[in-house]
Amino acid sequence: QVQLVESGGGLVQPGGSLRLSCAASGFTLDYYAIGWFRQAPGKEREGVSCISSSDGSTYYADSVKGRFTISRDNAKNTVYLQMNSLKPEDTAVYYCAADAVLFRLCVLSRRGYDYWGQGTQVTVSS
Repeated sequence: QVQLVESGGGLVQPGGSLRLSCAASGFTLDYYAIGWFRQAPGKEREGVSCISSSDGSTYYADSVKGRFTISRDNAKNTVYLQMNSLKPEDTAVYYCAADAVLFRLCVLSRRGYDYWGQGTQVTVSS
Protein backbone atom coordinates (compact mmCIF):
# COMPACT_ATOMS: atom_id res chain seq x y z
CA GLN A 1 0.00 0.00 0.00
CA VAL A 2 1.45 3.34 -1.08
CA GLN A 3 1.62 5.88 1.71
CA LEU A 4 3.16 9.35 1.97
CA VAL A 5 3.51 11.06 5.33
CA GLU A 6 4.56 14.69 5.64
CA SER A 7 6.10 16.19 8.75
CA GLY A 8 8.11 19.20 9.83
CA GLY A 9 5.51 21.93 9.57
CA GLY A 10 4.92 24.50 12.28
CA LEU A 11 4.89 28.15 13.20
CA VAL A 12 7.91 30.22 12.21
CA GLN A 13 8.69 33.92 12.10
CA PRO A 14 9.26 35.72 8.79
CA GLY A 15 12.80 35.12 7.61
CA GLY A 16 12.97 31.79 9.41
CA SER A 17 13.46 28.27 8.08
CA LEU A 18 11.72 24.93 8.17
CA ARG A 19 12.49 21.55 6.66
CA LEU A 20 9.57 19.43 5.57
CA SER A 21 9.89 15.67 5.18
CA CYS A 22 7.88 13.32 3.01
CA ALA A 23 8.38 9.71 4.08
CA ALA A 24 7.23 7.05 1.65
CA SER A 25 6.17 3.48 2.28
CA GLY A 26 4.88 0.78 -0.02
CA PHE A 27 7.10 1.84 -2.91
CA THR A 28 10.65 2.91 -3.67
CA LEU A 29 10.54 6.66 -3.80
CA ASP A 30 13.67 6.93 -5.93
CA TYR A 31 11.86 5.45 -8.93
CA TYR A 32 9.07 8.02 -9.08
CA ALA A 33 8.72 11.75 -9.52
CA ILE A 34 7.83 13.53 -6.27
CA GLY A 35 6.23 16.92 -5.95
CA TRP A 36 5.56 19.38 -3.16
CA PHE A 37 2.35 21.40 -3.33
CA ARG A 38 0.70 23.90 -1.05
CA GLN A 39 -2.78 25.21 -0.48
CA ALA A 40 -3.61 28.40 1.34
CA PRO A 41 -7.14 29.11 2.62
CA GLY A 42 -9.43 30.09 -0.22
CA LYS A 43 -6.82 29.35 -2.87
CA GLU A 44 -6.18 26.49 -5.23
CA ARG A 45 -3.46 23.96 -4.57
CA GLU A 46 -0.29 25.03 -6.34
CA GLY A 47 2.94 23.30 -7.24
CA VAL A 48 5.96 24.44 -5.25
CA SER A 49 8.77 22.11 -6.25
CA CYS A 50 9.39 18.67 -7.69
CA ILE A 51 12.19 16.21 -8.27
CA SER A 52 12.35 13.77 -11.15
CA SER A 53 13.29 10.14 -10.79
CA SER A 54 14.76 9.73 -14.27
CA ASP A 55 17.60 12.23 -13.94
CA GLY A 56 17.14 13.89 -10.56
CA SER A 57 16.21 17.19 -12.16
CA THR A 58 14.42 19.67 -9.92
CA TYR A 59 11.94 22.45 -10.60
CA TYR A 60 10.64 25.32 -8.53
CA ALA A 61 7.79 27.75 -8.71
CA ASP A 62 9.00 31.29 -9.32
CA SER A 63 7.65 32.36 -5.95
CA VAL A 64 10.05 30.05 -4.07
CA LYS A 65 13.06 29.96 -6.38
CA GLY A 66 16.26 30.70 -4.50
CA ARG A 67 14.60 30.11 -1.12
CA PHE A 68 13.40 26.49 -1.22
CA THR A 69 15.43 23.38 -2.00
CA ILE A 70 14.09 19.91 -2.71
CA SER A 71 16.23 16.85 -2.09
CA ARG A 72 15.91 13.11 -1.76
CA ASP A 73 17.48 10.59 0.65
CA ASN A 74 17.08 7.22 -1.00
CA ALA A 75 18.36 5.33 2.02
CA LYS A 76 15.54 6.78 4.10
CA ASN A 77 13.00 6.70 1.26
CA THR A 78 12.28 10.34 2.06
CA VAL A 79 12.07 13.60 0.14
CA TYR A 80 12.76 16.92 1.86
CA LEU A 81 11.80 20.49 1.22
CA GLN A 82 14.17 22.96 2.86
CA MET A 83 12.45 26.32 3.15
CA ASN A 84 14.51 29.39 3.97
CA SER A 85 13.71 33.09 4.15
CA LEU A 86 10.09 32.26 4.78
CA LYS A 87 7.45 34.90 4.13
CA PRO A 88 3.88 35.24 5.43
CA GLU A 89 2.64 34.39 1.95
CA ASP A 90 4.25 30.95 2.28
CA THR A 91 1.61 30.10 4.89
CA ALA A 92 -0.32 27.07 3.68
CA VAL A 93 -0.86 23.36 4.10
CA TYR A 94 1.98 21.62 2.31
CA TYR A 95 1.45 18.28 0.59
CA CYS A 96 3.82 15.85 -1.04
CA ALA A 97 2.69 13.73 -3.96
CA ALA A 98 4.05 10.84 -6.00
CA ASP A 99 3.68 9.88 -9.62
CA ALA A 100 2.49 6.31 -10.28
CA VAL A 101 4.55 5.92 -13.45
CA LEU A 102 8.21 4.90 -13.30
CA PHE A 103 11.04 7.24 -14.25
CA ARG A 104 9.12 10.25 -15.51
CA LEU A 105 10.22 13.84 -15.41
CA CYS A 106 8.39 15.71 -12.69
CA VAL A 107 5.91 18.51 -13.29
CA LEU A 108 4.41 21.20 -11.09
CA SER A 109 0.87 20.28 -12.10
CA ARG A 110 -1.46 18.30 -9.84
CA ARG A 111 -2.38 16.14 -12.82
CA GLY A 112 1.10 14.61 -12.75
CA TYR A 113 0.55 12.84 -9.42
CA ASP A 114 -1.51 9.93 -8.21
CA TYR A 115 -0.68 9.57 -4.52
CA TRP A 116 -0.94 12.30 -1.91
CA GLY A 117 -0.01 12.74 1.71
CA GLN A 118 -2.29 14.23 4.33
CA GLY A 119 -0.47 17.56 4.48
CA THR A 120 1.41 19.53 7.11
CA GLN A 121 0.59 23.09 8.18
CA VAL A 122 3.19 25.82 7.74
CA THR A 123 2.42 29.19 9.31
CA VAL A 124 4.75 32.15 8.85
CA SER A 125 3.84 34.92 11.25
CA SER A 126 5.39 37.27 13.77
